[in-house]
Amino acid sequence: MRMLTLSDAELAARIRQACEERGWGPSQLARRLGILEGRGPKGLDRKSAWRWMEAQRRPEYWLPYIDRLLELGLDQAGVTESDHPGPQPADTVGSLIQLGGARRATPEVPGRDQRIRSQRARAARPRCHHPARPLGPPARAVRVGKGEVAAVKQMVQALGDAAAELGGGHARHLAVRYLTDDVAPWLNGKYTEATGRELFAATSQLVHLAGWMAQDEGNDPEHQGRAQQYYAHAYRLAAEAKDPELAATALRGLAVQTMDLGPKHRVVALRLSEKCVEYAKDISDPRVVAYYEVTLADAAALDGDRRLATRSLAASQTAIERATSGPGESWASHFSHGRWAYTAGMIHAKMGDLDGAEEHLRQALEIHGLDRRRSRASVLGHLGEIHLRQGDLDGALATWTEFLDCAEGVRSVKVLDAAENITVRLERYKSVAEAEELRQRATQLTGR
Repeated sequence: MRMLTLSDAELAARIRQACEERGWGPSQLARRLGILEGRGPKGLDRKSAWRWMEAQRRPEYWLPYIDRLLELGLDQAGVTESDHPGPQPADTVGSLIQLGGARRATPEVPGRDQRIRSQRARAARPRCHHPARPLGPPARAVRVGKGEVAAVKQMVQALGDAAAELGGGHARHLAVRYLTDDVAPWLNGKYTEATGRELFAATSQLVHLAGWMAQDEGNDPEHQGRAQQYYAHAYRLAAEAKDPELAATALRGLAVQTMDLGPKHRVVALRLSEKCVEYAKDISDPRVVAYYEVTLADAAALDGDRRLATRSLAASQTAIERATSGPGESWASHFSHGRWAYTAGMIHAKMGDLDGAEEHLRQALEIHGLDRRRSRASVLGHLGEIHLRQGDLDGALATWTEFLDCAEGVRSVKVLDAAENITVRLERYKSVAEAEELRQRATQLTGR
C-alpha cells in the first residue's frame, strides 16, 4: 500500500470537506484523532488540526489516522509515491509541543532493544528535507525578531552550563518548560524567512540539549526513549533551518546514545557516525571536523574495526590541533581539546591500549583542564578503572577518591555507572581497609 500524494492545498481541502460533511470543527477533529491514535481525547491539540485544515502545515505523522478517520481514500495500491527527496513537510512544531507537554507522563514504551533497532535504523538513513514556510501564522500570533532568537541561544548556554556542571538530571524540567511555555509561541509566531531559520536553528540546539539531559538523567526506557525523540526533533528542526551542522550533531546524539547500549547495536552506531562525517564534509571549522571524526573513531572501535578507528582518530587529532580560535555558537564548535582528549582516551581503552588511554585521560584532566564537575568526575571514574586494569591499586584508589569528591551532588547516569563500577571492582579487595572504605562511599553514592 502507498499513500496517495496530494499538495498541501489539495489535502487541506479534502480534510475540510470531510469535516464539513460530518459537522466537525478543528476541536472535534483533534479529539477523534487523539482517540483513534491511542493518546485519548486530549492527545492532540486543536491548533494543529486547524493548521492542517488551513494548509498551514502538513500532518505527516497523523496523515494515516486522518485518512482512516475521514475515509479520504489516500491509502491506495499502485499509486505513485511523491518525488520529494525525503518525508513530506511535517508539523514539526505541533509534534514537538506534544512531546514536551508529555514530560510528566509515564508512557508505555516498547521493548528498549526493539525500539532502538527500528527507530535508529531509520535514522541511519536520514535525508534532509526542507519544509516550506507555513502559509501564514495564526491571527493572534506574536511577532518574533532577533531578540527572541538571542534569548533562546542564551538559555541554551545557561542550561547547558548547568547540565555540564551538575548533570542532565539537574534541570531538564526547566529546559522542557522553557521550550513549551516560551519558545513554542515564538515558533508559531510571525517572522521573516531569515529570522525563522535562525529561530529553528536555535530551537534545534535547545531540543538537542533536552535530549542530552534526558539521556544523562536515567538509563530506563522512558528517559532513553524521550531522549531519542528529542534528538529526532532536533534533526528535523535543523533540517527546516537548513543547517547541516546542527542536523549532523543531532545524528551524533543518536550515535552516542546507540554506542552506550553496547556492541549489540554497533552497526547502527557506526552508520550514524558515518552520516555525521558526511554532513561535515563541506564544513571547514576544525573543531567541527574533529567532533564528528572522533565520533566515527569511537563507533569503529566499538565495532572492532581498528583500521577505521585509527584513521578517524588521526583525522580528528589533526583537526583539533588546528583549532586555535575560540568556540562559535554551534553545538559542535564548542568541542574542546579537553573533550577530544577524553574521547580519544576512551577509544584507546576500547582498542586495548591502556597506556594510550591513561595518557589521554591525564591530558584531559591536567593539560586541558576540564573544569566541569560532571566531566571531571566521568574522566576520573574511567582513569581509576584504567589504573586498576594496569595493576595499580594505589593509583586507582587515589583517583577514585577524587572522583567521589567531585561526584557529590551530580545527577548523571554516567557518574552513577562509574560509582557502581567502583563498588563491583573493589569487592575483591575487601581485605584492604582503604579499598573497603572507598567501596562503601561509592555504594552510598549509588543509593543502594
